[in-house]
Amino acid sequence: MLIERTRSMSPGKSSGKMRPDCFLNLTENCPLTRPGSGKDVWHLEFEAVSSSFSLFQSIHYDVGDVLEVLPSQDPVAVDAFMKRCNLNPEAYITVQPSKKENSMGDTNHAPDIPVKLKTFVELTMDIASASPRRYFFEIMSNFASAQHEKERLQYFASPEGRDDLYQYNQKERRTVLEVLEDFHSVQMPLEWLVQLIPPLKTRAFSISSSNSAHPNQVHLTVSVVSWTTPYKRTRKGLCSTWLAGLDLQQRVLIPAWFHKGSLPSPSPSVPLILIGPGTGCAPFRGFVEERALQSKSGPRAPVLFFFGCRNEENDFLYRDFWLSHLQSGGVLSEDKGGGFYVAFSRDQPQKVYVQHKMREQSTKIWNLLAGGAAVYIAGSANKMPSDVLAALEEIISLEGGVTKEVAARWIHALEKSGRYHVEAWS
Repeated sequence: MLIERTRSMSPGKSSGKMRPDCFLNLTENCPLTRPGSGKDVWHLEFEAVSSSFSLFQSIHYDVGDVLEVLPSQDPVAVDAFMKRCNLNPEAYITVQPSKKENSMGDTNHAPDIPVKLKTFVELTMDIASASPRRYFFEIMSNFASAQHEKERLQYFASPEGRDDLYQYNQKERRTVLEVLEDFHSVQMPLEWLVQLIPPLKTRAFSISSSNSAHPNQVHLTVSVVSWTTPYKRTRKGLCSTWLAGLDLQQRVLIPAWFHKGSLPSPSPSVPLILIGPGTGCAPFRGFVEERALQSKSGPRAPVLFFFGCRNEENDFLYRDFWLSHLQSGGVLSEDKGGGFYVAFSRDQPQKVYVQHKMREQSTKIWNLLAGGAAVYIAGSANKMPSDVLAALEEIISLEGGVTKEVAARWIHALEKSGRYHVEAWS
């Protein structure tokens, strides 16, 4: 109730549900990549927690669905923000919509029930992850008492200073807290801070488990986001770093929401061609679990899965899981009409990607497509989806004896009929 009330007060509130579908507790976490591999990927398992204030009986989701979680912020950063802005963490506040918002028919606002200021900051204001917008610098200039800081802020907010602001702010991904600490003379009232600081957003992850195989559980495959700025500052993703760092011994309740993803749950009778390099394999772990469970009650359509990573030894995610289903009688086994093919891009002089493995299995892919298979693609939004699409066009053209133009129309028809799905992220 506190989360619902506090987040509904946020000026950056979304149109989605404020009240979490459930609260999750971490029960298992293990690294999927080796240290020094250049990637830091974790397998995390959660169970839904019932309590006196949650009425759900058990969680439900379909394979291909998405889980959104609300991350916790670093308490050190929250305390530093409160101190920097001269805010009393024990004070209570209410936030109401402006007259303009009311006049536009916004009646879905929080009741006038006070919440603790520190709690409001923790749950709604992204102070140590998101970068502020240009308008933030413009407003800051009005509250700067030091002339040199006022002039610099005014320059940043001007058309002439746009490039320098980009270099200082966006390129470095400076946070609200860092910007405020760079301009010591600025003292902004809480009323302005509430409206200007980017809202703390939920983060979405593809679910990597089958609810049928794991009742009341949900599994995630989380890649810890980390990068270096032009000035050699190390930056880490707020939510992925927090999730990977959770302690199994500490009972942390995580607010969570379930949503339909862009990969609909397939019928057991539909053959599947799955392409998921890297963490794109996450939803397909759930697909394979579900189909393995379904196969116990009778024959099921075959599954082809194309996976890709850099090295067999360093980042072969869920290796034992895939290989177990590749064994005789398994969902991915050849005797069941399936297959599992891995592209290790860096294990040989010539780089090999999933599209290369697909071309090697062109006959198998064509036979499944001709038999009514659905294609699912998940992973990086860079070049992978377009490269996979080009490979499919080549396979259809070669095996079907048609031109590339006809093959392209064939794939478009697949998409229109609900047999071609892509989930890509940057």
